[in-house]
Amino acid sequence: MLKFIHITDVHLVEQGHALYGLDPYKRLVRCLDSVIEEHSDAALCVITGDLAHVGHPDAYRQLAHALERLPMPVLPILGNHDNRENFREFFPRVPVDANGFVQYEAAIGQYRALFLDTNEPGVSYGVLCERRAQWLADRLAEDERPVLLFMHHPAFALGIRSMDRIALLDTGPFQAALSGQAHRIKHLFFGHIHRPIFGSWRGIPFSTIRGTNHQVALRLDNTAKIPGSHEPPQYSVVLLQDESVTVHVHDFLDRSERFWLGE
Repeated sequence: MLKFIHITDVHLVEQGHALYGLDPYKRLVRCLDSVIEEHSDAALCVITGDLAHVGHPDAYRQLAHALERLPMPVLPILGNHDNRENFREFFPRVPVDANGFVQYEAAIGQYRALFLDTNEPGVSYGVLCERRAQWLADRLAEDERPVLLFMHHPAFALGIRSMDRIALLDTGPFQAALSGQAHRIKHLFFGHIHRPIFGSWRGIPFSTIRGTNHQVALRLDNTAKIPGSHEPPQYSVVLLQDESVTVHVHDFLDRSERFWLGE
């Protein structure tokens, strides 16, 4: 059994600044404290975008410094709040594709992990253009290994309509890249929504979780504004076996009482 950590939507700002009344850096530190204390045996950690809130260089400086504490490799991708150039300044070892997009692959146990870049400067919705989608199609065509797919924006509606408006809007290139290969995608991990949501899309199981700073409240009406909340932050502990992908969601700041249950 292989274990890895999934974190998303860190939203770091300049040092000493607050975001929605909270300090994103301190929240991230507490998240990493929990990972180190409880799951230091994890093989790696994945962060699915919105590493920074406005793409400020100091946010990536802080992130690089904080992640040095982890005893495992960290695999990050970009979200709509990120700045690709500033990110690469502080994370030069994270691979990019031939077009400069932060897209790469890694082996996670027997699985082939593919990481996508849906960041498009100046907009909140996701973009996976023909070039980025072709990279995905080429990787999927190379062999028959099972795949774990990581991206920031969901490629389908989730029922929170204020967020559905800023998902991956033009899904044509993405769907074309998956044509005939969807059965090999054993799990799709994404961020952006700031909520714990699990399900399947076209037969592909998916999961997303709350961020480490602020959240999106559960409202399924047609409100134009995005409803925020301070629900507990989360990260996921993912367990991989030959025939299964299990996602445990951990509310790492929950301090409710623990006790042994009687038989």
